[in-house]
Amino acid sequence: MAVIEITAANFETEVLKSDKPVLLDFWAAWCGPCRMLSPVVDEIGEEYDNIKVGKVNVDDQSMLAQKFSIMSIPTIAVIKNGQTTDIKVGVRPKAEILDMIK
Repeated sequence: MAVIEITAANFETEVLKSDKPVLLDFWAAWCGPCRMLSPVVDEIGEEYDNIKVGKVNVDDQSMLAQKFSIMSIPTIAVIKNGQTTDIKVGVRPKAEILDMIK
């Protein structure tokens, strides 16, 4: 499944009402560590059909960043059944990100 750009407009439909766990990557274009993590997130999105993967550009979607109290990026959040189940800050290995979803 392709990675989805998450915005305030599609957040409720794509994240809160998703029937699959959602992995959100909070990032920004100017963030070096975000650019390091991005290929890993993209890979998870391509390899796993049972997970919805979305990216939130914190510069464009400041309201969503505030909603999740994002203070540092990259930040990875997992949402299941409309509830945040895990949040981690910083670049993480693929295995650790997948463990967050389980």
